[in-house]
Amino acid sequence: MKKNWRPLLQGPLADQALRTVREIADALEAGSSSGRSAFQSSLAGGQAGQALFYAYLALQSSDEPLADRAAALLDQAADELANTPMYPSLYSGFPGVAWTMEHLQGILFEVPDEEAEGEQEDPFLEIDEALLVPLERSPWQGEYDLIGGLSGLGVYALERLPRPTAAAILAGVVNRLAELADVSEEGAAWFSQPDRLPDWQREIHSRGNYNLGVAHGLPGVLPILAGACAAGVAVDKARPLLDGAVRFLLARRLDPELGSCFDTTYAPWEPPRSSRLAWCYGDPGIAAALLASARAVGNSEWEREAIEVGLASAARPESSSLIRDAGLCHGAAGLGHIFNRMYQETGDERLAEAGRFWFERTLGLQAPGVGIAGYRAWEIDPVTKEPGWRTEPGFLEGAAGVGLALLAAASDIEPNWDRVLLISLKTPPKD
Repeated sequence: MKKNWRPLLQGPLADQALRTVREIADALEAGSSSGRSAFQSSLAGGQAGQALFYAYLALQSSDEPLADRAAALLDQAADELANTPMYPSLYSGFPGVAWTMEHLQGILFEVPDEEAEGEQEDPFLEIDEALLVPLERSPWQGEYDLIGGLSGLGVYALERLPRPTAAAILAGVVNRLAELADVSEEGAAWFSQPDRLPDWQREIHSRGNYNLGVAHGLPGVLPILAGACAAGVAVDKARPLLDGAVRFLLARRLDPELGSCFDTTYAPWEPPRSSRLAWCYGDPGIAAALLASARAVGNSEWEREAIEVGLASAARPESSSLIRDAGLCHGAAGLGHIFNRMYQETGDERLAEAGRFWFERTLGLQAPGVGIAGYRAWEIDPVTKEPGWRTEPGFLEGAAGVGLALLAAASDIEPNWDRVLLISLKTPPKD
């Protein structure tokens, strides 16, 4: 844990945040929600994501029953992982459950010393081997993104380093990304053909596009390539691909008059548009991912660009944010946490002020008597296609993620869980 992580919130606001965190913990344990059964064990919306929340709260409070709750949720997720077919995707599949278990080593469970570790069987070796099989096939038939594709597998591999199988997975991810990339004088990028787009996006982008969101696009590739370079894995391919991808991204900077630094997508035949403020799509997520990448490879120019985009995001008025709910993905707590992370990394008080602003909004969005401890998610119903409120317990869009962000804002425990959002990176072990 970072020893100089400091609480962003102080006084009554910090007290309110910690009370709200406890209310979320109590409501989740009381079973006041019914998450989507298809993601019962998942990182995004299920038991793995909730286990992250309880584990970090236990670490902050030294409350053993909370640690027991986290361990029980992980056991339930592990049972489903062992007995139910799951997708090989980070946020909704078995790699995300395994990532959570790996990440919580040392928080929930005692980490064996090197000698003892060498004598113990790696509990995730079979998962590593299962992921290596499709990664050896060329060309890659799946997606390249963070949520469900190659970048997500890269997150899992980075968490598992320096194990040899993790390095092999990461090298496989880099190899497949290199094969899929469009490389030109403009740089390197990954084009989404129309038939790979969701129906609603295909209606807007009938000829396809380059996705510029962290969750589903190029910005979510950057920290994977940077992490590979920092770890010395497949550097001969990862570094030129990283340089090209950053060059392509930065060339997409918009005219300031449009209201944001980047669009959500890019296609030469489409006019540029302003984007929302969010992690999944928008300037804040891009800024944080670029900053993490710049720090990993020691590129001061990229760092300067990232901070500039972050400060522009921090200065944008709330009226242009399109914020409706509090979740990490595209809500107020997600913005508060991104600005908090960037503040902790840079010390820029303007980022701290933006973080406090959005955490105040997060607390203000709590509506007693509804959802989970007063929090609900605003989303488009996948069946009716109509927007509306949904009770959501999970990490990515729901109450567990809100609780984690508030906890990070009001405590001195570094939120290393945000590595799964690619706004921070695991530091390779020193020789």
